[in-house]
Amino acid sequence: MRVLIGPDASLREVYAAPDGPWLRANMVATVDGASTGVTGTSSSINNEADKIVFDLLRELSDALVVGAGTIRAERYRPNPKPVVVVSRSGSVPETLRGPGSGPVLMATCSQSPGLGEARELLGEDQVIVLGSHRLDLRRMRAELAERGFEKLLSEGGPHALRDLLDQGCVDEIDTTIVPRVIGGHHPRITDGAPVDVPLTLHTLVEHEGTLLTRWMSA
Repeated sequence: MRVLIGPDASLREVYAAPDGPWLRANMVATVDGASTGVTGTSSSINNEADKIVFDLLRELSDALVVGAGTIRAERYRPNPKPVVVVSRSGSVPETLRGPGSGPVLMATCSQSPGLGEARELLGEDQVIVLGSHRLDLRRMRAELAERGFEKLLSEGGPHALRDLLDQGCVDEIDTTIVPRVIGGHHPRITDGAPVDVPLTLHTLVEHEGTLLTRWMSA
């Protein structure tokens, strides 16, 4: 399927998720596989087409699921959508602390050193404990659905996406391939121990050389 990017309803229909709980991940990369650019962030490689889809996927989601490292690196700011911080340490990123930070939840472990502080900063009900040392991300997904957050959008980072895939939590991966080659040493959209997750191509969107895809877990 080839769809031109534009401010019309067709793109919304292309990215519509099925009814019921659904978790999709959205990542950007260059042609040679880099998920960050010279600044060490994704913002140094994304473009207008990616931004349009990025904003649309946020609009279609109930909550954002993001690794704490990515929140710090990308300097996440308060967002109208609830932000679920995935962190083994339980440390709340500085940019999401304090009044006006928007709805923030923490997904962490009972043995996390920052658990007590997270509860003080966010409130007991906003902290989801998912095991003692290892985060049970399937349980996180189920608990978020019980809270009414059925449509989840993971924005990474590479370690968080790898773990979500490893635990079978991802229904869909949306990628933007920008028409650039940058070389150097940059992370891919997943990082960590090997995983092998078969995918099926659902949709291919092209706009001025940028390729936007929807891949479904097989």
